Amino acid sequence: MSHILVQDVSKVFQTDSREVVALKNITLEIPQGQFVCLLGPSGCGKSTLLNAVAGFSLPSSGSITVDGREVTAPGPERGMVFQEYALFPWMTVADNIAFGLEIKGLDKARIKATVDQLLQMLSLSDFRSRYPKDLSGGMRQRVAIARVLALDSPIMLMDEPFGALDALTRRNLQDELLRIWAELKKTIIFVTHSIEEAIYLADRIVVMTYRPGTVKRDLLVELPRLRDPASAEFNALKRELGQLVMEEQQRHHNDELRLAAID
Repeated sequence: MSHILVQDVSKVFQTDSREVVALKNITLEIPQGQFVCLLGPSGCGKSTLLNAVAGFSLPSSGSITVDGREVTAPGPERGMVFQEYALFPWMTVADNIAFGLEIKGLDKARIKATVDQLLQMLSLSDFRSRYPKDLSGGMRQRVAIARVLALDSPIMLMDEPFGALDALTRRNLQDELLRIWAELKKTIIFVTHSIEEAIYLADRIVVMTYRPGTVKRDLLVELPRLRDPASAEFNALKRELGQLVMEEQQRHHNDELRLAAID
């Protein structure tokens, strides 16, 4: 049985003037422990699909199951990391990480042990008493990741978590995420519009079409880790994926021109 099964999923949004088909007939099987990147231009439904798996916005048709159980709402087995960090500004780093554990009713000794472990794992020990406003973007995202890891969810859903970071911080956090993934054996679905990021991180890349979002290409990345973005193999795959994404960007542009002409 697939760990995550997305079966014939469509999503339709109703606007004031018309229906918008965001996703159409998407089927994906994701085994336990796989690192999957959803890749495509803005408007292709990557985040919509991720939110459906998270249980935040259910499909209009089709189904999503995790270990055979249908997703009907958010659940503790699916942790979400957002691009905007989503930290509580009035809480310290340690308190942000501990928050979910306190809600679960764990005893103080266990909470402290878990928080201490995650602070060390993510190189945050020296910042445990700081507030989010005192941290860099990269540090805030480390805290957001630690907060999800604290709940020990087997699945991590990540919506362009490094998109707002500078290149160096982004690469450092990519390496940190790969280390955590290898150590903890999480299943990760990671949304990105960066072809290089997808190749660097993923076991598997799902390229989505511009609206309505469907699966344009589903491919395994067979390059050995750690991957060298300067290698010939890496750049050959980058060119191949670039062509696929460019086709969808052009389709998006043509669609906008057509709608402008109608208006």
